[in-house]
Amino acid sequence: MSGPRVAILGSGANGASIGADLTRAGVDILLVEQWPQHVEAMRRDGVRVEMPNETQVTPVRAINVCEVATLREQFDVVLVLMKAYDTRWACQLIEPYVKSGGVVAGVQNGMTADVIVDVMGADRSVGAVIEISSTMYVPGVIERHSPPDRSWFAVGAPDPAASDRVGEIAELLTHSGTCQIVDDIRAAKWMKLVSNCTTLVTTAIVGMPMVEAVGIPEMRDLMIRAGQEAFDAGRLQGLPALPIFGLRASDLEDAERVVELLLDTLLDGFVLPHTTTTVLQDWNKGRHSEVDDINGRVVDVLHSRGQSAPVNAAVVDLAHRIERGEIEAGPHNLAELLARSLEEVEPTSRFAVRATA
Repeated sequence: MSGPRVAILGSGANGASIGADLTRAGVDILLVEQWPQHVEAMRRDGVRVEMPNETQVTPVRAINVCEVATLREQFDVVLVLMKAYDTRWACQLIEPYVKSGGVVAGVQNGMTADVIVDVMGADRSVGAVIEISSTMYVPGVIERHSPPDRSWFAVGAPDPAASDRVGEIAELLTHSGTCQIVDDIRAAKWMKLVSNCTTLVTTAIVGMPMVEAVGIPEMRDLMIRAGQEAFDAGRLQGLPALPIFGLRASDLEDAERVVELLLDTLLDGFVLPHTTTTVLQDWNKGRHSEVDDINGRVVDVLHSRGQSAPVNAAVVDLAHRIERGEIEAGPHNLAELLARSLEEVEPTSRFAVRATA
C-alpha cells in the first residue's frame, strides 16, 4: 500500500466501519480498540458492516489498546474515535507513535479539539464533526444505519498552525461519507453538540429510538428546549451558528428555528425508525455515557454566566441516576423528566465549570 500510514484509535461501531471503508480504499490502516472480544472477532472474521441495502465484510488489521506499547511503527495520521471522556489519556497513549510530522484528528462528539491540541501540539491537531448512525452489540458486527452516502463529516483546524493538515483528513473521511471543510471547527462542533443535546441522552432516558420519542409531542418540545439551551450557550461563548448536516447558511437565518431544523434534518436524513442513540447503547452494555461532555457542558457554560439550564440539568441528573443503577431507562421516566425540566436549578458544586473554548 502507498500513502499515509493511519491508525484509528477507538474502533467501535463508527471507528470500525470507517476503518473498513478506508481499508477497502487501499489505505494502510490499523484499528486499535479496547473491547477484547471485538478485537478478536475483527482479527478472525474481519469487520462485518450491515447496511440497509448491502452487507460488506472487510479483513482488517486490529490490535487491543493494551498492545499499543508493543508497536514498532509510527503513524502519519491518527483518527481518534474514542468517547469524549477518554480523549486525553488515549492521545497521551498514542503520542509516541505519531510521526513528528504526523497529525491527529478527533472524529468525535463533544468539544475535544482543544484536548488534542494540549497533548499533540497545535500544529498536529485537527478537529472533526461526525454524523454516522450505527450500532454494535455483537463483536465484529456493525449495523450501520447511515451508509457512506448518508454519512457526513466536517473538518477544521483549531489553530492556524494545522490549517494545512485539514485537507488530508478530509480526503480520508471522504471514503466514508460527505466531508465539508470549515474555518471554525469549534463552532461546527458546538452545533453538533446542540444536536446531541437535543437527542442523545433525552431519548435514551426514556429508552426509545429517536423517531419514536420525537413522535410524543411533549417529548419533542423537551428535546427542542434542551437544544435551545445549548444553542444559547454557544452564542454566549461567541460561537457563530454554522450549518452542519449539509445545510446552508441561509437555512439558519431564523435563530428561533435552528434547533428544530437540526432535529428534523437529522431524523430525515441520517437515522432509521429503529435507530437508538449511542447513549442508550452504552447503557444497555452497562457503560458510562458522554452525558457530562454534552448536556453537562451546557449546564457548566450557562451556570458560569449566572444562567440556568433546567432541561439539561434534569437530563444530567436522571442520566447519572441511571448510570448509578438507581433507576432504569424507559418510558416511565418521561413524566419525571418533563417535570424536572421545568424547574429552575441553581448552580451547585456538582457542576464543575470547564473551559469554554
